[in-house]
Amino acid sequence: MNQPEADGKPRILMIEDEEDIAFLIRYLLERQGFMVEHAADGRQALERFESPEVPQLVLMDIMLPYHDGLELLEHLRHLAPWQEVPVLMLTAKTRESDIVRALELGADDYVTKPFQPEELLARIRRFMRRR
Repeated sequence: MNQPEADGKPRILMIEDEEDIAFLIRYLLERQGFMVEHAADGRQALERFESPEVPQLVLMDIMLPYHDGLELLEHLRHLAPWQEVPVLMLTAKTRESDIVRALELGADDYVTKPFQPEELLARIRRFMRRR
């Protein structure tokens, strides 16, 4: 079951290899009261998936070093404590086939880069309301 941190802030796991984008997203989310954990590549994400503490949302890029986001998504959806965690893909891949594949693998939403910060926040808040 996903649980907030002891201070009550909802936790988001961001899997993003582009440092500038990761910085921007962390800044936006922390200003909104979220606690952001960051994995910069597929290996770090897999390590994080082993943790018993499950976040309220995963925000994931597709094009990542070591393991791509679709591979990670497929893996995540087979881990019992993570199966119900919403996953929002945030990626530069805009082809319909990429979007369809992500959704079929279990992504809950798909946002393409470049993205509008307010739209991203609105989508994240929507997931948080459902939890």
